[in-house]
Amino acid sequence: MKRFAWILVVMMLASPAWAAKKITVQQLKDMLVSLQQGRKTDAEVATELKQVELTEELTRSAMNSLVSYVSGPLSTEQIYVLEARSAVLPPPAVDLPATPAPDAAAQKAILDKAVDYTTKTYAQLPHLTATKTTIRFQDNVEAIATVTGMHSGSSDVDPNLVQANRFIHYINSTEVPVDTQNGAEKVSTAKDKTPWGQNGYIALQGQGPVLSSVLQDAQTAGTISWLRWETINKKAAAVFAFSVDKKKSHYAVSYCCFPTSEQTGLLSYKPGAQGSGDFTAKGNLQTHTTYDQHFNATVPYHGEIFVDPDSGIVVRLNLQAEFKAADDVQQEDQRIDYGPVKVGATALVLPTKAVIDTKVIPNGDSGSAKFTIRRTLFTSEYKNYQLAAQ
Repeated sequence: MKRFAWILVVMMLASPAWAAKKITVQQLKDMLVSLQQGRKTDAEVATELKQVELTEELTRSAMNSLVSYVSGPLSTEQIYVLEARSAVLPPPAVDLPATPAPDAAAQKAILDKAVDYTTKTYAQLPHLTATKTTIRFQDNVEAIATVTGMHSGSSDVDPNLVQANRFIHYINSTEVPVDTQNGAEKVSTAKDKTPWGQNGYIALQGQGPVLSSVLQDAQTAGTISWLRWETINKKAAAVFAFSVDKKKSHYAVSYCCFPTSEQTGLLSYKPGAQGSGDFTAKGNLQTHTTYDQHFNATVPYHGEIFVDPDSGIVVRLNLQAEFKAADDVQQEDQRIDYGPVKVGATALVLPTKAVIDTKVIPNGDSGSAKFTIRRTLFTSEYKNYQLAAQ
């Protein structure tokens, strides 16, 4: 039985993540209607929502139309998760404008306006302060203990120890002051004493994408191409796709923190009598873990840029970083929305909302941990923009 316990542990660690059912926004609505008609509880509806993945963007207007079909806070929470996870996807085809694509000359004219706006207006924005409110959603919260081990007299392992909380749920909300310069959020110089990684959470560090740099990368790569029209804030926006290889990329990612584990001590195994499958573990085997590994890299990426065709103002930016299979970070998708903001007596176009969907290998290179993958969603809103004191 003891050998079977070890086999079960290995199987649970090696098994793939829960296979989500992929559905459209309309199918999501149909599912919620059916669950409501079946008088399902809030917890039951939430459980169903945890097991789906959208193939289209759940826009805020579509999300609001689902309010009457969700029965409580648990299912409402999962609707917000679906909205965030679908942020970089195109909306349903029925929501896209039927306007024909502009010809090559018109496309170039729109892009020229975007470049002119980005370099002459956006990149010249003054030093501003703002309040950033971030909501964190996450699965697999538990972290590796700082010290773990098997001591003299240990005989088997409880397989329940490796069971994971595999669904994304609300963790917390934080509000911090931020500084922006030339339209880019500045890296805080304040010392961060949070025990990232050890507390079961990751931290995104570094500056993040800069609009003018992204557009310059895309131009240098020479891959900008027409994609579609899309309605943003009740107005048609021209959407262009692009990709940037690593040699031309200035997209830097920085994550904290991943564990390093060291094993000490000895452990011996004594087979059962007459070749039976039982065994007994004796000795003192301990693992000491420290969270001192950062993931820093400049990566290739692809994305979409959404442009007001009349003014050239960029109203949205979608970015998807590309990682190696062996990287501790496996996914970083983000969307930044830009909108008009009154700063004093001046109207400026500034970041108003950001959504970041990440996937990491929480145990890094340590070779130990309960979970092979951890997903974290960050949704941030910016408010109270003001000119920074000189």
